[in-house]
Amino acid sequence: MPLDFTKHFVAPTEFKLRNNIGCSWKVTVKMMNGRVTLDQGWATYAAVHQIKIGYMVTFKLLTPDTLKVIIFDDDSIEVVNKCGKHDEAFAAKD
Repeated sequence: MPLDFTKHFVAPTEFKLRNNIGCSWKVTVKMMNGRVTLDQGWATYAAVHQIKIGYMVTFKLLTPDTLKVIIFDDDSIEVVNKCGKHDEAFAAKD
């Protein structure tokens, strides 16, 4: 995550990623080379939501521990994902 973004909050150890239809997913964060990075849960999230090279992913801080995620494909069209079967270890309970 860019430093300009992360300086506005104290990094929790876990975030909920909320997609464009309201489903939530847990990811952990860690410091790496002075930056906050998404860690456990992110690779699975990216695979389930079929994020590919060339896609743009935007994050909006909704609450101190929740980020809204919007995914755009390589044609700059918003990707809408239905809440299919998420790995129960990372599906966030609201």
